[in-house]
Amino acid sequence: MTTSQSEASFQYLKLRSENRVAYVTLNRPPVNALSTEVIAELGACLGSLAADTEVKAIVMTGEGKLFVAGADIKEFTGAFGNSEQGKQMALSASQTFQRIAAMTKPVICAINGAALGGGLELAMCCHLRIAAEDAQLGLPELKLGLIPGYGGTQRLARLVGQAKATEMILTSRPITGREAERVGLVNRAVPGDQLLAAAAEWAELIATERSSVSVAAALQAIAQGLDGTLEEGLQLEAELFGDLFVSEDMREGVTAFVEKRKAVFKDR
Repeated sequence: MTTSQSEASFQYLKLRSENRVAYVTLNRPPVNALSTEVIAELGACLGSLAADTEVKAIVMTGEGKLFVAGADIKEFTGAFGNSEQGKQMALSASQTFQRIAAMTKPVICAINGAALGGGLELAMCCHLRIAAEDAQLGLPELKLGLIPGYGGTQRLARLVGQAKATEMILTSRPITGREAERVGLVNRAVPGDQLLAAAAEWAELIATERSSVSVAAALQAIAQGLDGTLEEGLQLEAELFGDLFVSEDMREGVTAFVEKRKAVFKDR
């Protein structure tokens, strides 16, 4: 096992790497609340992993029985009566989350317990989500006289549709991991004791059996394509498809298929 960066480098995160997969664990007892310091550390950690050529996939989870119970509400009290301060707080967090969403290495979120408010907003910016069947996922911000401010109103509607997103936000009622799978909020719901193994299975498949060049192109095509029209997305897809024709891995993949053997990619 190799470690890309020591756990001591972060106050609120644990980090280890194995089989070209980085495991990032949020560790801020008792509920892993997302303070500005935690969000800053996440941004720094994920930025470092994005540049680490030894890491091809990332699994994110929470320490203990929760993923993230939400933002650090105590920090909000300092913004009472200050619209600009509240706006900047939201923009700072949502910009960090957007950088995670725009990564060209897959980030798999293993939701081990409650993912509420900012916790669900963080999970939604990841590329894939696996939840414990009994995990609770929701956006309760209206109970505080607020709205989701870290991307929740935008990403939830894109994932589950406008009607279900509106219901979840206005009622503030969480749904279980099983229900989240049914409505498309998570990819899979599994028993809690199988969660990390399920996330690791996907991550290691991508890290060991896929070319990082084509993975990056696929993530770019999906993310940027959703931001434009279908025609723009098709044009981007064609350009990225063409770019891969000059890669060593495309040549290896096609040759291996013709020769009926497993491809050995070199990420070039």
